[in-house]
Amino acid sequence: MLDNRVQPKLIIHGGAGSSLKGKEAVAAVRRSLYNVIEEVYDLLLTGADARDAVVLGCQLLEDDPRFNAGTGSVLQSDGQIRMSAALMEGNSQRFSGVINVGRVQNPINLAKFLQDSADRVLSEQGAAELLRELNAPVYNPLTDIRLQEWMLERQDNFDKTMAGVVAERELVKASEPGRGTIGVVALDSQGCLAAGTSTGGKGFERIGRVSDCAMPAGNYATTKAAVSCTGIGEDIIDECLAARVVVRVTDGLSLAEAMQRSFTEASHNGRDFGAISIDATGAIAWGKTSQVLLSAYHDGDRIGDTLEWQGDELTNFVV
Repeated sequence: MLDNRVQPKLIIHGGAGSSLKGKEAVAAVRRSLYNVIEEVYDLLLTGADARDAVVLGCQLLEDDPRFNAGTGSVLQSDGQIRMSAALMEGNSQRFSGVINVGRVQNPINLAKFLQDSADRVLSEQGAAELLRELNAPVYNPLTDIRLQEWMLERQDNFDKTMAGVVAERELVKASEPGRGTIGVVALDSQGCLAAGTSTGGKGFERIGRVSDCAMPAGNYATTKAAVSCTGIGEDIIDECLAARVVVRVTDGLSLAEAMQRSFTEASHNGRDFGAISIDATGAIAWGKTSQVLLSAYHDGDRIGDTLEWQGDELTNFVV
């Protein structure tokens, strides 16, 4: 055990949106999320810092083609993949990210590199130049399911406004909307917080559209709290959700109170999203206005998840 240290805490998400189809889909997503939780929490138990744990978690989720980030990212209206990612470490309160980058396996790695850069947020052209400077291998994140999804939508003249939150053949056939993003929030054994978020976008969007995850609206961390958001990016931006929750905690609200107030306001405004968070005391919180939030956590004693949580409450909390 880690003597005289904080008990690490961890929560991750794989998107928010409509319900998963059937017990098999729930079980498959649960396995994916739990595998990430186990590997990242083991790293935290070695004394690793929150930023490294968050980066590892994002890498693992980006590499899982089930989720809309990295491998398995959705296609935009022109059939191209453009991904965004952000990272923020609470002690330095330093935000970094990339916007609409392509041909890279793990966009979160670029966000990590930019943590120590004078220019910490790069858009498409700048991110591509950074990839060349780093001599990063060219990588194609396209999967057959996402290509099929785009081709089916193209036949209907892009009537659908969102790609599937999870890449499943059942969802492609059903043509139901979803909102895909992955995110990780961690508290390490030194009491430091960090948050990371990565996405392939909402799918079929106008070229050049920027997601919330590349902004403090969707990914934010200080010494007080850290938040990662998922859902309709424009709704998250309009609420400035991640930063709003953290500011409320800084101003004296508990994490539960900050999340409850923010999600109550969001519900009244007709927003569609979810969020995960941890504060400096180790409290874990999540919330959603969408139908389902694909999230799992380790509270220091056990692993749990929100996959079948579809009650009327706006938020649910774990301490």
